[in-house]
Amino acid sequence: MDLTATTTTLAGAAAEVARLLPSRVFDPVLAGVLISADAHGVVLAGSDREHAVRLARTALVHAEGRALVPAKPLAETLRALDTEQVRLVVEGSRLAIRTPGARFALPLLDVDVHPGVPEPPPLTGTVRGALLQAAVVAAASAASRDDALPIFTGLRMWVENGRLAMMASDRYRMAMVTLPWQPAPDGAPLDLLAPAAVLVDVVKQVGRADSVALHADADRIGLTWGSDSVSTALLAAPFPDERARKLLAATVSGTVEVDADALAAAVRRASPYAGPHGTVTLVPADGELRVQGSDPQAGESEEAVKAVVSGHHGTKVYQARYLADALRAFTGRTVRMRLQDGLRPTVFTAEPDETEVELTYLVVPMRPPAH
Repeated sequence: MDLTATTTTLAGAAAEVARLLPSRVFDPVLAGVLISADAHGVVLAGSDREHAVRLARTALVHAEGRALVPAKPLAETLRALDTEQVRLVVEGSRLAIRTPGARFALPLLDVDVHPGVPEPPPLTGTVRGALLQAAVVAAASAASRDDALPIFTGLRMWVENGRLAMMASDRYRMAMVTLPWQPAPDGAPLDLLAPAAVLVDVVKQVGRADSVALHADADRIGLTWGSDSVSTALLAAPFPDERARKLLAATVSGTVEVDADALAAAVRRASPYAGPHGTVTLVPADGELRVQGSDPQAGESEEAVKAVVSGHHGTKVYQARYLADALRAFTGRTVRMRLQDGLRPTVFTAEPDETEVELTYLVVPMRPPAH
């Protein structure tokens, strides 16, 4: 195998493959990137039996062939190069990475024992890339990062009323998003629980794609855009859907309409005063929402943000980072906070914008600190 390619293009693809593959595995072959060169260009692919990724890029191929090398060293070497073009060529038991003034050589792994990169599951439908990226990032921000409770690390996806719906929760907050969806002719029904963190990594690459195809079966979910594809294993545990839906039926005691960016900035400025529990207090008042922080060591903060306040309301205490995540999902928009009595969750919504993405975000308040 012998090829020449644009360094930044090849480096970006290698980094994406390396990010989705484990860096520490018992079998080093599973941490390898499979490079295939032919008349159409070069394909970088990898699979650890759980994740599978295939990225096609333009290259000038001098000699067709395949090579399997450790993914992380390849990505790090390519990222560090400052030349416009790079050449990859198999030399004996090494893959040489050549530039006009340097040569780096990676050991070849046994390509014959690699499990191969599976094709994506059957097609279920398509969605616009930018909308999918926004929806996944917003919904997945409410998913847990604790692998001890895998059910709450997942992003549930299904089709409802002709729209693609997503939901995630870590028990203290919940996000639900719906967006336009084009089902595939004779496509299988879509209802699954996918690893949220993996999907967030993947959708970083699909934002510029006009159309992204979703593929799914009983075991895997896949995304394809252009000539690229990624698939991953599903989570087996069922998501507590009915209980989550009941939380959406809010019994509203009061509402606050406020600029999401202005409130997020105030929360950010109050965070150094969030105290040992990392909390900030919101106090609705006439025409404003007061953001307060209190820490025995750092001191206190209070800031007023213009708001439209109505109904019965009281002081609410929130984890600052949960509140910040919720507001980030509404960047650039006016958010409506629907307040409920006691410790029932606060519901964040906004009017649908031109993208037709509808988002509902719940954050559970905390008990006020004892004085």
